[in-house]
Amino acid sequence: MVSINKKIGRPRLVILGCGDVGMHVLPLVRDRFRVFAVTSSPARCAQLRDAGAIPIVADLDHVTANLARIGRLAQVVIHLVPPQTVGEQDHRTRRLAAILPEHATVVYISTTGVYADCGGAYLNETHPVNPASSRAKRRVDAEQVLRAWAKRRQGRLAILRVPGIYGKNRLPIRRLEARTPALIDADDVYTNHIHDEDLAAIIVRAIDHARPLRIYHASDDSQMKMADYFDLVANHFGLPLPPRLPRSALATQVTPMLLSFMSESRRLSNQRMKDELGVTLRYPTVKIALSEY
Repeated sequence: MVSINKKIGRPRLVILGCGDVGMHVLPLVRDRFRVFAVTSSPARCAQLRDAGAIPIVADLDHVTANLARIGRLAQVVIHLVPPQTVGEQDHRTRRLAAILPEHATVVYISTTGVYADCGGAYLNETHPVNPASSRAKRRVDAEQVLRAWAKRRQGRLAILRVPGIYGKNRLPIRRLEARTPALIDADDVYTNHIHDEDLAAIIVRAIDHARPLRIYHASDDSQMKMADYFDLVANHFGLPLPPRLPRSALATQVTPMLLSFMSESRRLSNQRMKDELGVTLRYPTVKIALSEY
């Protein structure tokens, strides 16, 4: 647990990649910590200040004085920066690991894509990774690099494997309006979800309660197929249901990246998250979240 010494003020926390999820984290930590938010965009500094953070303009693509400063700023780091878009190694996380201080607490937001297609099987965190795409291989690389740092520098590391993030402003409305097709039931895949507000709360719980070098599925209780998710959102907002096609026909109508997401089927156990982090989900299912919109 991070101790608070009143004589020296609040402990310091750095959020790397303070986008949508980071902005949900900020209200949960700014009263307890002195928060530094790292952004690559100078235009976002005013927004971050208004939210209660001290902005730092830097990025993990370049070794700069500001980047080196991050390693001296805080003992608690929330790592939300995705890997770069090419290659099989996450060079951003490798640069971060090179500057992280000894005994730091790091919460890394990874992805459940590291498992690839599991044929709809029900998985817990002991399931072996089997990344099929370069995107997923970069995530596995980041996890391994951070685990090596934690063992070498006596750090506390929590890895949150996160499925599809949704929220009030992160729903597939444009996709539905564009009539992007979904898969027929026989070809469809099981998908997993987490509300952005719940994800922020899970991240904060992990700071104090995660076991060292522990992996957690940051997922809700929903277990539904991808097209059923689209139908649920469409029905709630009075939009047309997406057309459904067999995989052979859909492959010619969507991007390769979208097709890759529609080719991986798995269901996630979140029991470890609940038992060890003490998480109570505000939105245990997508249907419950939609009822508030």
